[in-house]
Amino acid sequence: MQHGLLLWSPCYLSLQPLHSISHKIPTTKHTPRLTPISASLDSADTQLQQQQLSARERRQLRNERRESKSGHSWREEVEERLIKKPKKRYTSWTEELNLDNLALLGPQWWVVRVARIRVFETAEVMARLLARNFPDIQFKIYTPAVQEKKRLKNGSISVKPKPLFPGCVFLRCVLNKEIHDFIREVNSVGGFVGSKVGNTKRQINKPRPVSVDDMEAIFRQAKEEQEKTDQAFEKEQQEENALVFNKMNLEYSVDSNGVTSSVLDSKPKRQTKKPPNTAANGAKYSKLLVPGSKVRVSSGNFAEFVGSLKKLNRKTGKATVGFTVFGKESLVELDAKDIVLETR
Repeated sequence: MQHGLLLWSPCYLSLQPLHSISHKIPTTKHTPRLTPISASLDSADTQLQQQQLSARERRQLRNERRESKSGHSWREEVEERLIKKPKKRYTSWTEELNLDNLALLGPQWWVVRVARIRVFETAEVMARLLARNFPDIQFKIYTPAVQEKKRLKNGSISVKPKPLFPGCVFLRCVLNKEIHDFIREVNSVGGFVGSKVGNTKRQINKPRPVSVDDMEAIFRQAKEEQEKTDQAFEKEQQEENALVFNKMNLEYSVDSNGVTSSVLDSKPKRQTKKPPNTAANGAKYSKLLVPGSKVRVSSGNFAEFVGSLKKLNRKTGKATVGFTVFGKESLVELDAKDIVLETR
């Protein structure tokens, strides 16, 4: 019993100092931890002073404290935030669905979606109907296209427009609900390019105008594409003219008297005598001429022409010579007796 009991005595309490007494409270999952509470005399004094000050004086102190911390005026911050914050254009969501508000934007460029295979026909029909049903409004219809030129077999040139943006027609006007609904009812029209507005109760596709910078870029692109197409057509025409000129030079030749004669039109003379033995002539020249050597035509329609020997047939006495005309090589078949080796 003596070991289990602790006798009380005043001297026992006096031996232990007060600061050494500690008792730990067991913490469990359900016992909340107590946050330490700290207070000072300075904070208490400031609270008492703020309670004694008026509302205006407290506001001035708060503003001075903000300016000293940030380094610049807090009023400028608030003004900048108010300027950057966009204002609501519409008071309610039903007002945003009203297409008559588009007229407040003035004349703008709008994109109308049409059938890809009937772009130009739909644009003409749309312009005719607008001019007939709305004679008071001013509008412009633009379909950016490139005029492609092509020469036909009969020599005439056909011009066919090719749209740069298939399925799109650009319309400039003051748009409202009446004109919007009228254009949508035109055949081969799918509607306007825009974005959906509204909520889960009601949604519509609201047209979106095209900016001035985008339209200038479209005009510039159409002009550049047209210039490229014209340059390609001119280059093709020059190449065709050069081929025709080369063909004419090969078909026509000049004789010793200066008379131009056609090789194709001239009829071959009737041979009364027995043709010479071309094989013997070919054998005589085959020893001196080899493929790749430079030869000159001594007689015939191509007299005084200098070319390169491509092929020599010893049996028939025929030689294939290549002549360079206007930077292009043309092959001509001649008699082996009409060519000699060029020694210059």
